[in-house]
Amino acid sequence: MTRSTLPVADSDILAIRRASRIVGTRIAAVCAAVVAVVILAVFVYILSEISPGELFERVPDIDNLQVSAVKLLRAAMVLGVALILLAGVMSWLVTRRAVQPLGEVLRIQRAFVADASHELRTPLAVLDARLQILQRALPSGDPSTAVVAELRSDAKDLIHIVNELLESAEIGGAAMQDTGIVDVPAAVDAAVQSMALIAVKKHITIELDAPDPGSARMPASSMTRCVVALLDNAVRFAPSGSVITVHVAVTKKTVSVTVRDHGPGIQGIDPARVFDRFAHSGAPVDGGGNARTGFGIGLSLVREIAVRYGGSVDVVDGSAAGTEIGLTFPRAKQI
Repeated sequence: MTRSTLPVADSDILAIRRASRIVGTRIAAVCAAVVAVVILAVFVYILSEISPGELFERVPDIDNLQVSAVKLLRAAMVLGVALILLAGVMSWLVTRRAVQPLGEVLRIQRAFVADASHELRTPLAVLDARLQILQRALPSGDPSTAVVAELRSDAKDLIHIVNELLESAEIGGAAMQDTGIVDVPAAVDAAVQSMALIAVKKHITIELDAPDPGSARMPASSMTRCVVALLDNAVRFAPSGSVITVHVAVTKKTVSVTVRDHGPGIQGIDPARVFDRFAHSGAPVDGGGNARTGFGIGLSLVREIAVRYGGSVDVVDGSAAGTEIGLTFPRAKQI
């Protein structure tokens, strides 16, 4: 027996909708304030033109207003409320139409990124293969060995960036699909086992703490991809010989994964902005060149996936003692 799938969404589209709501609400509030001031002015004027005794008289004097003051005030109040509601609706419609071109621009941008990434993957793969052949062909002690190794490392970095760009474009433009239910500790363990092979080269240990079972409604590959991206960021900046901890916490409503390293922390940038594409901080590089100055697209990809499946990702701690990033999803129950 299966349950209905949750609707998925693109974080950029959600950001546009949120901006639309904020702008529309502010415009409506300003219009409502203007209408309220006008109505108040009408009230003050009417009350200033009639005496207290005339305000509630049943039969108006021929020399006074021909309409009951109470009825006039009531009509002004109804008119004011109607104008406020009309201002709110018109503000919402105008704002929604105004931001529609932004959605189309984002769609074109994603299509361009996907096309460009596809075109770059093959030549970069060929370049890396040729560099590998050259590296193996160099005799021992050749002075070019170090340069070729650096070139191959640069090529791998480019391949990694292109792959992340392509994944981001595909995630943002993918249609709603049957997500299924993922065993979170198992998916996280798969990510830890994968990144442990890379961490060992820097003499870094990754420890997993997942005491309780928990599941979320999303593909297992997406959960693993998120944790891999968080671990990749942690391994990149963690000092040699340190320990990275991964903790899975399960509550009645949520399942969360936190990744903690003991690197230089997040400096020179608002922690919320590290999830923007290619975010860059103004932090000075330390003596070891290990400061977090650029965040690439990996963390942005994590946010894309998190928002898409109803979750969130936040910087829990970004102090000099290290960085901790938390990933949270609604908990799904097996039937």
